[in-house]
Amino acid sequence: MPLPTDEFYRIQKLPPYVFAVVNEMKARLRADQQDVIDFGMGNPDGATPRIIVQKMNEASRDKRNHRYSMSKGIPNLRLEIVKRYKRKYDVDLDPETEAIATIGAKDALAHLLFAVIGPGDAVASPNPTYPIHQYGVIMAEGHACILPMPDPATFLQALHDLYKRRPPKMVLISFPHNPTTCCVDLDFMKEIIRLAHQHGTMVVHDFAYADIAFDGYVPPSILQVDGAKEVAVEIFSMSKSYNMAGWRMGFCLGNPKMIKALARIKSYLDYGIFQPLQIAGIIALRECEEETLKIRDTYLKRRNVLVDGLNRAGWPVTAPKGSMFLWAPVPEPLRSMGSLEFSKALLQEALVAVSPGVGFGPMGEGHVRFAFIENEHRTRQAIRSIKKFLNTSR
Repeated sequence: MPLPTDEFYRIQKLPPYVFAVVNEMKARLRADQQDVIDFGMGNPDGATPRIIVQKMNEASRDKRNHRYSMSKGIPNLRLEIVKRYKRKYDVDLDPETEAIATIGAKDALAHLLFAVIGPGDAVASPNPTYPIHQYGVIMAEGHACILPMPDPATFLQALHDLYKRRPPKMVLISFPHNPTTCCVDLDFMKEIIRLAHQHGTMVVHDFAYADIAFDGYVPPSILQVDGAKEVAVEIFSMSKSYNMAGWRMGFCLGNPKMIKALARIKSYLDYGIFQPLQIAGIIALRECEEETLKIRDTYLKRRNVLVDGLNRAGWPVTAPKGSMFLWAPVPEPLRSMGSLEFSKALLQEALVAVSPGVGFGPMGEGHVRFAFIENEHRTRQAIRSIKKFLNTSR
């Protein structure tokens, strides 16, 4: 008798993965030797800085680094991340009690939710949103309270209204925001922290795009707010800042009680990141700040080519101030198709892959997301195909 996969307790809570539809189409087209230009997944295509790779290679030759490591991260790695926060944000953190290394940002968020959220606990987050922000709550048996995110002011007003009806146990935010690219200032963070203190709420800020910002905008760390460490943690990832997505290295920083809870649950689940990667991470944090600026500038050039090209092609879009994405409304004549059908048509007819907005939640409908993961030449090639597709479709 086959296993009853439709009865697995947590799996049945997860909806079908919308992005899989586009991914399967993309795979079929590539199998047919079609040249698909892919703006779908936010997967950095740049090389990790050479000095980081060299350090990892050197450390991997030492047999002492082949053993189990520390689940919370080796001391010098935690020391370097708190030093970076001091340099960049003037935030003081204790590397022993207020910092933990994680196997990427997803590991930090998912396991933190399992550690601190119980059945029925309300967690407020924007929608549309990065899927783990909503479904990580559901897998932890919490109640996901999705609030509209067309802009930060609307989200903040919805959060105020939610506090009047049902104060959440946690507020989960991420700025610069994926997928909408909305950006906030420090006053926004101050209001989040004020509400958290007033109502006894935990706050988690996913700071994945901390270093990907343009036109003079500097994303604030929530830990810059006075009193933030009493209620909040921030998750920082090395994936985008250092082109280290596949290395799976992140951090959770801030409130000691939440850090301790995450450390305890991780101690049952893993032995930490492979130690040569942690040693290389020390070099990244200590010596590669200039590299993060070069990576940011690469995304800026790609943003400009894509935004300018789409506008010239008759697809009105606005340049984002942060993140590695463009959140684009489906062109008006084709909006009735819905974001998924539009994405499928764009892929089939123009050989250009984007992420349908509905995959980020019901409030993402009517939009698609471009990731800046194709170089300028490929982006211009895509724009020519998109222009032809739009003209033909209209």
